[in-house]
Amino acid sequence: MAVTLADHLRALPDPDLAALIALRPDLVVPVPGDISALALRAQSRLSAARALDGLDRFTLEVLDAVRLTRDPETGVTSVEAVLLRTGEGGVEPAAVREALGRLRARSLIYGSDATLHVAAGVDEVCSPYPAGLGRPAIDLDAEAAVLVADAARLRRALLAAPPAARAVLDRLAAGPPVGTVARSALADPDSESPVRWLVDHHLLVPVAPESVELPREVALLLRRETGPLGVLHPTPPDVDAPVREIAAVDRAGAGQAMEIVRHTEALVDVLAAEPAPVLRSGGLGVRELRRLARATGLTEPVAALLLEVAYAAGLLGESGGETGDAVILPAAGFDAWRITSLAQRWARLAGAWLLMHRMPSLVGQRDDRDRILPALSADIERIGAPAQRRAALGVLADLPPGSTPSTEDVRAVLDWRSPRRVGRAAVSAGYDTALDEAATLGLTGLGALTTYARSLLVEVESAEHADPDTDPLGVGPEAPPSAAVEALDALLPAPVDHVLVQADLTIVVPGPPEPGLAAELTLVAEAESPSVYRVTSDSVRRALDIGYAAADLHALFARRSRTPVPQALTYLVDDVSRRHGGLRVGSAGAYLRGDDEAVLAEVLADRRLSVLGLRRLAPTVLISPYAPARLLSALREAGYSPVPEDATGAAVLTRPRSPRAPARPAVPSGRVDDPLAQPRLTPALLAGIVEQLRRGDAATRAARRVPATVRGHGGTAGAAGAQAHTQAMAVLQQALRDKSRVWVGYVDAHGATNSRLVRPVSMGAGYLRAEDERTEMLHTFALHRITAAVPEESTP
Repeated sequence: MAVTLADHLRALPDPDLAALIALRPDLVVPVPGDISALALRAQSRLSAARALDGLDRFTLEVLDAVRLTRDPETGVTSVEAVLLRTGEGGVEPAAVREALGRLRARSLIYGSDATLHVAAGVDEVCSPYPAGLGRPAIDLDAEAAVLVADAARLRRALLAAPPAARAVLDRLAAGPPVGTVARSALADPDSESPVRWLVDHHLLVPVAPESVELPREVALLLRRETGPLGVLHPTPPDVDAPVREIAAVDRAGAGQAMEIVRHTEALVDVLAAEPAPVLRSGGLGVRELRRLARATGLTEPVAALLLEVAYAAGLLGESGGETGDAVILPAAGFDAWRITSLAQRWARLAGAWLLMHRMPSLVGQRDDRDRILPALSADIERIGAPAQRRAALGVLADLPPGSTPSTEDVRAVLDWRSPRRVGRAAVSAGYDTALDEAATLGLTGLGALTTYARSLLVEVESAEHADPDTDPLGVGPEAPPSAAVEALDALLPAPVDHVLVQADLTIVVPGPPEPGLAAELTLVAEAESPSVYRVTSDSVRRALDIGYAAADLHALFARRSRTPVPQALTYLVDDVSRRHGGLRVGSAGAYLRGDDEAVLAEVLADRRLSVLGLRRLAPTVLISPYAPARLLSALREAGYSPVPEDATGAAVLTRPRSPRAPARPAVPSGRVDDPLAQPRLTPALLAGIVEQLRRGDAATRAARRVPATVRGHGGTAGAAGAQAHTQAMAVLQQALRDKSRVWVGYVDAHGATNSRLVRPVSMGAGYLRAEDERTEMLHTFALHRITAAVPEESTP
């Protein structure tokens, strides 16, 4: 019969011990030396609190029943006693046994059904009043103990209580049993306070100058209708939420998903055109966030959310930190992401949001030092953020499809599933924020979870619990297509490869453009809305600057347009291309040449270009002391159409390269169900940890059996010491031949005497090499430092 938790853990089979470690991974960070150390860690306050935080309300209520039914002297209870207590509350024994099994699996309670113990650290982190009941009257006040000993007298006292006093009793009987009251109400014997009346009649006992406590026996009598444990909650609260048509929910969510992808692309494009500087303390400044929000037409909270999600998805990164001021700009993975399908782009964003350890809702708030929390800073990281998002969406996933519960309903279910976590104000606010962000990102529609979001949650859960040891080299079969992506693809309109060109030079896109069409539209037109573009002289010149010819643009519009190309567009392209390249820019500092002397004279006389210091070098050549890039930019801003040329006079027509940050991966897929982000424990790793614990425990027990000749031999000088050393060498040589283990006593470099159980591997050149099977390490001992050696078989 196990008496201590360490004895109980030693008696567990290896699968049960591995299951305990999987449920409480903090116990093996780092791996303890033996099972006794594991038991000590399991009973620490912090570890016990972590284990309790993951339990539902009913399991905690059953734990209170265990604590309440313990014998005051031995601290032992039984399953039958717990079943008797909970049965008075109308709970089925099967549900109670399941709750006890959850507590046993986490070693919060241990022992047989007849002798049930509570782990030492549990009482320290739980309420001192199990089930909301106070201490027995005998522990509080002698007169109160006399009153509760007479059941009839106690009932008469309760019946005689005034209504106000009875309300106080009912409130304290529901728990907790301790209340505060004004000091004058207790000190003044003539006070008409209901608390004073209860104290005078020994129904309440003063425990402090301003505190009173309700004796346990009084509370049990007041709870005679609900049972001694009060109202129990074996099942989560029912959610009576309206149900919408799932097709309407999916359509609403898919529309929002399209918008989020579009806004994310626009946000990253703005950063590509003008990278945002990083603050010295890290993150993005308030002004930069406002600039990005104005440029994309978003609110600042939504812009902050998309920035964080894009960064977590590997679409944004930092560059220039080592050589200069760091900036935020698109990462190398943005271009590859942009050419994937709309559903794939959304799935990457949504998956990054589910797994990232950052809370965008904190952006703009102030910390403890009254400093504003910036976006993309380390100050908004919260290790429990993924678990909160998954828990909030998990409530929606467990309801029938199309259910639209209110925030209060979701919080009520979460409060039952993990009351110790949800009870904290900051955590409760995180759940509400998670629901709002899910609606913004398109995971929910009309307040209900979409079909494709359900599939995404399942895929993320499967990826997190997949065993990497099954395919360590990554050469297994390809993963099946994403069900979430396929479901969203079916809801989104099919990408179009054509446009409708209007007479006013606007281009209407009758659906989401395919990646190739979207890239072409970005080059030849200006976006006015998600589906409307306008061709301007600047956009045509931009296309010509990157290498398009007028014939190429005519062919592009003719190929893409389902309507006749208007004559005005043809004239615009021909007119801009006729003037394009009439001026050439090169390096002198920079030179400007052209065949039309009148145009050069106009440039030379243009006051807007006086800052360039232009002067005539020849009738058709002007030079400037500034670099070609500046000369080229100034001429274009003034309305001219120059093109650069190389040293041979050939025009240089290239597509400008947008700067990119180094490639960075998206949010790693790690366990997020544990708010402390413990390492993933695969079956193979769990088996190795259990084996290491067993070896350590065996070595610890063996160390207690170290022979006295080894433990007490400190290297006697003289003939006796030489004889002992000779005997030790003979024992080591025999152990080497037999490949057996031997106890070795030796003097370390600090002069201290130690002993170790090892298996000799080799002996020569003045050294012994031996393996410690407990640590799987090879040790080297200088032979002159070995004082004694005893075979393991001779150990008593």
